[in-house]
Amino acid sequence: MITVTRLNGKKFVVNAELIRTVEENPDTTIQLINGDHVIVRESLREVVELAIEYGRSLRKLLPPS
Repeated sequence: MITVTRLNGKKFVVNAELIRTVEENPDTTIQLINGDHVIVRESLREVVELAIEYGRSLRKLLPPS
């Protein structure tokens, strides 16, 4: 899960595994795999970095093979 900010300043959490696309036009729009769209204050780069960090955190939880 990643924490992002709506345009009105309220923070909320998005399941990073459900993100289909992230676009800037000029606001950053996150499209989820179910078709929902969310507009956030964070830049495209910030959303991508948050999603990458989320993925890394999951791999840290896995037991060594």
